[in-house]
Amino acid sequence: MRKKKQKPKKQRIDSRSRGIRYGYRSGLEEKIAKQIANAGHEVVYETDKISYVVPQRNAKYCPDFKLPKKDGFFFVETKGIWNVGDRQKHLFIKEQFPEIDIRFVFSNSKSKLYKGSKTTYAQYCEKHGFRYANRSIPPNWLKEHDS
Repeated sequence: MRKKKQKPKKQRIDSRSRGIRYGYRSGLEEKIAKQIANAGHEVVYETDKISYVVPQRNAKYCPDFKLPKKDGFFFVETKGIWNVGDRQKHLFIKEQFPEIDIRFVFSNSKSKLYKGSKTTYAQYCEKHGFRYANRSIPPNWLKEHDS
């Protein structure tokens, strides 16, 4: 009995693989980088590190993007999944460095914090005073340096 030749599988490149290929960790980061570039800004990706203290240990956080604003700059952090560790980290940073402006772009701001939760990412941000957007950077954020 002869075996049929199997066709080679086509390799699909998902957005995560494509993002990693170009230096980003996710497809959302790649999309945001393109949006920043298309708005005429230089794409400044993961160039800064913010040292903060987690109780009993020192830690570092590297924001995804840095954008100009009138009196300085702000950071944009992209999130597909926003797990409890990431949420705690941002609460520590906000408490220790209230002057640092970190904003979030979620792939879906209506996602629940965890299975069965009634709280969405958006509601969590509103409760804790984080600025956020859904799927892309709002145009007014990109124009803040002109104000």
